[in-house]
Amino acid sequence: MTMKKRNILLLAAVPFFLLVPGHASKGQKAVFTRRNYAHRGLHTKDQSIPENSLRAFRLAVENGYGMELDVQLSKDGQVVVFHDDTLNRICGVDKRVDELTYEELKKLSLAGSIKDHIPLFSEVLAQVNGDTPLIVELKTGKRNNELCNKTYKLLQNYKGNFCIESFNPLIVSWFRFHAPEILRGQLATIPEKYVEQKPALAFLLGNCLFNVLARPQFIAYDIEKKPFPVRIAEMMGALKVCWTSHDPINEASNDAVIFEYYKPATKY
Repeated sequence: MTMKKRNILLLAAVPFFLLVPGHASKGQKAVFTRRNYAHRGLHTKDQSIPENSLRAFRLAVENGYGMELDVQLSKDGQVVVFHDDTLNRICGVDKRVDELTYEELKKLSLAGSIKDHIPLFSEVLAQVNGDTPLIVELKTGKRNNELCNKTYKLLQNYKGNFCIESFNPLIVSWFRFHAPEILRGQLATIPEKYVEQKPALAFLLGNCLFNVLARPQFIAYDIEKKPFPVRIAEMMGALKVCWTSHDPINEASNDAVIFEYYKPATKY
């Protein structure tokens, strides 16, 4: 083989090297696949049962669903379960979650409910008590390593089945190197939706070209037309997870489904 041909082959192999997913054992796959996961718990569209509330998680367990939830840090370093960076939409308070201590956060109501407050991750784990699988999304913030460390320590003492995911490849990568026994996933959407990122970074994120860092074992992709590189990663073994489904039809083309606002079968 000539040097020129060798260089061409090496160049052609680069995209595949960037996209290769991590390996998941049959046992890891069996626990999490062919299941429906309630998005932020089994909450309601009108937020009468608020998202990421203990009530929503209890209902998911009672109905036999796996569930997806979001974790981030309070000002005083508590791991709390809440989706948005700010409290405006759910709590009506113009503050960031990480600007308030947990004592301050737990005084706020979720969606105007007098019953529901922002829970600690430890409270959710105690309530679920291993009864159903969890998909734990780590949100990107100013103290990512601290969030990874504290979330991992809480999960180490948990007896149920769980996996982790994040939009941030560096967070997923943290688990690759510090907790390789945990099934890990890359959250992603089409580049056009990364509106807060520069176009070049949005392209890399939307096409999962940071797989080289994190080697995710599953890709949780927005229900959009997937870019070709993402489909290549799936063909190379990445489990296919979709969010956020509003129709059982999505079960046909995915290994696991994160759903909301309807009640599908628990498994498929």
